Amino acid sequence: MPDIFPIDYSLILPAYREEENLRIILPRLQETIRPLSGTFEIIVVDTVEPLDFTAVVCENYGARYVRRRPSNNIGDAVRTGIQEARGQWIMFMDADGSHAPEFIPCLIRETEHNDVVIASRYIEGGDTENNPILIWMSRLLNFSYAAILNLKCKDVSNSFKIYRASLLKSLVLDCQNFDIIEEILYWIKRRNPGVKIKEIPFGFKKRIFGKTKRNLFLFIVTYLITIVKLRLKK
Repeated sequence: MPDIFPIDYSLILPAYREEENLRIILPRLQETIRPLSGTFEIIVVDTVEPLDFTAVVCENYGARYVRRRPSNNIGDAVRTGIQEARGQWIMFMDADGSHAPEFIPCLIRETEHNDVVIASRYIEGGDTENNPILIWMSRLLNFSYAAILNLKCKDVSNSFKIYRASLLKSLVLDCQNFDIIEEILYWIKRRNPGVKIKEIPFGFKKRIFGKTKRNLFLFIVTYLITIVKLRLKK
């Protein structure tokens, strides 16, 4: 019978027109994981139909290229990544350069005694290069989610996390936008009361090339809707 998790670590990067950034990020990723113990796979989850040459970049730098399904929203990219992952541990990171590949060993190191490890901007020692307005909004959002949904974390919304795969594979996720990051953490905590979650300080960088895919108005509206829906769900 084949092993349920034939690989130790799956590194998943949702991508939407990130060809330029991936040309920089993927070599750094390979350089970072090369000396680490364990087996790795890098999965880039692209758009439904290619919008650039991301597939070629993946082929050149040893990443597995998959297309999200059924739509181009970030929620489907995350769900596709979880379905495709073969690792015992699943790590998500942004493909725009804001999450430094060199930080990966720090996250992996903490999995020995934890089920979820968060690269946190908002605990002591963490920081972010975002402008003051975005930082204020992000802090308010994270405080609201943590308080209303009883998540004892300072940085709920940063997608740079590593999870025990068995916790993710059992989830049915509904969110279509970036709020899926909070939805994941909420359901993991709710369904696994004894789960061990740890935050470690992390420095968030600005994207290397291109513009953010987040629509600010949609971002705010979907987060408000999601926090109410999750709070009311049985």
